[in-house]
Amino acid sequence: MHRSLAFFLMLAVSLAGCLAPVLAVAQADLRTEGDVAKAEGAYAAEVPVNSQGESDRAGALARALGSVLAKLSGDRSVMARPGVAQALRNAGNYVESYDYRQDQGTSPTGAPTFRTTLVARFRQDDVDGLVAALGLPVWPQPRPKPVLWLAIDDGSGPRLVGVQQSNAARSVLDRAVERGFRLGLPTGGAAEQALVGAIWRQDTAAVARASSRYSPPMQLIGKLYRTDGGWTADWNFVDEGKVLSTWSTTDADARRAMASGADGAADALVKRYAKRVDSGVPGTYRAVITGIRNADDYLRISAALQNVSVVKAIRPVKAEGDRLELDLELLTGPAGLNRMLGADSPIEPVSMPTEGPVQLEGEHAEYRVK
Repeated sequence: MHRSLAFFLMLAVSLAGCLAPVLAVAQADLRTEGDVAKAEGAYAAEVPVNSQGESDRAGALARALGSVLAKLSGDRSVMARPGVAQALRNAGNYVESYDYRQDQGTSPTGAPTFRTTLVARFRQDDVDGLVAALGLPVWPQPRPKPVLWLAIDDGSGPRLVGVQQSNAARSVLDRAVERGFRLGLPTGGAAEQALVGAIWRQDTAAVARASSRYSPPMQLIGKLYRTDGGWTADWNFVDEGKVLSTWSTTDADARRAMASGADGAADALVKRYAKRVDSGVPGTYRAVITGIRNADDYLRISAALQNVSVVKAIRPVKAEGDRLELDLELLTGPAGLNRMLGADSPIEPVSMPTEGPVQLEGEHAEYRVK
């Protein structure tokens, strides 16, 4: 019996490792004429695709989920965090619906261009569980809408960008949305236009006082001007009168230099307000699974564990009777694993070990087959 169980275990691990992730997605309901598919909210994203084929869709859904995780955490380097890349391979498992949009533009020669965009919407509860399991920081909702005080000098003198000139600041406004928040613009009346001098000399206190009519008391203050390297943007981010961050960006493209303001503001906000969800201590944990009845149970258990991105490695230890022992190398603690197993998992936790850098001899996580 011992040999038979061990054989099924190794077979299950091998087969599960070869199984390609199943994209359990559904295309959105048909839209009425004139409707345009677009991403709305923190749990939706848009990414360009080469076609509407299945091969292109899988990669696009992974990029879209990565964009959602970046918005939720506020971390622009979220893709480099442990477990995220593995989780994105199963992005289809988190999709609520997807759709496509055709965007028309014009090439430099004047010829029409067309671009296909995938619009993906993900299930909030499942994504929240993924964020918690991976131990990503969470930037709470609702998020503040800082006022953007931007002065631009294209060679004819600095001018304030107000609501009426919002297109001039489009790159920084759009980049803020990509980072998961929004920026507001001042109305741009005569009194506010007079603040250009304060912006130019980086008098953050004067700008903060003038911004007191707006809520919240946060200001992204920047000036954009021509330099030998192209364009330079100098920035200050102020929260309740305190300068949280100061930075400068030079780029040949004015739009990229301008967009850096949103990145710096997001980084400052995340550093101050984001909270990390405790998902346990990474390490290797002994797991004991009981109630195994047949080879199908082995296959289901192995597939479930290998489909969880926080599981880095599975090492069989012992199989005897209806009992299986495994060493699971986890990117989080068992609590993070349990969050990602979800309600549809073939196993459920019975008891958990004490999580920490030192594990007690003989302590293990215990599961049973449902």
